[in-house]
Amino acid sequence: MKRFHVHLHVDDLSRNIDFYSTLFATQPARVESDYAKWMLDDPPVNFAISTRGSAPGIDHLGVQTDDTEELDTLRMRAQSADMTLLDEGTTTCCYARSHKHWVTDPQGIAWEHFKTLGDIPVFHETDPRTESDPPTLPVTPCCEPVARTCC
Repeated sequence: MKRFHVHLHVDDLSRNIDFYSTLFATQPARVESDYAKWMLDDPPVNFAISTRGSAPGIDHLGVQTDDTEELDTLRMRAQSADMTLLDEGTTTCCYARSHKHWVTDPQGIAWEHFKTLGDIPVFHETDPRTESDPPTLPVTPCCEPVARTCC
């Protein structure tokens, strides 16, 4: 199953949790000091908010998938459409470990395609590599792919 993903930056987390909990008629599946997430079944959407952005509004959109084959299909579609693709592989962000890649639409909106592998207790783990192990991908802040910020 695939689930639509929306991540918004908000300026007041508590106020927005109250608003979206009323709008969706359910409490968030996860709440942290800077983040909340609803995993809705009808319609199927992973809706997240955080206070980690520079301005309120849409941070990124995406598609979350439950299986690796669907994720591979999304990656192949992006590559065949000549979209600039940033493949992060297995990474951490938004209190989860995921396998993901990013593309950017013509307006500059980032789209994340990902499969969640499990929860983690922090928003973003630091890169465990040492300076003697150069990164294979550009180092970027969590949820800010290079493809989005360069265009």
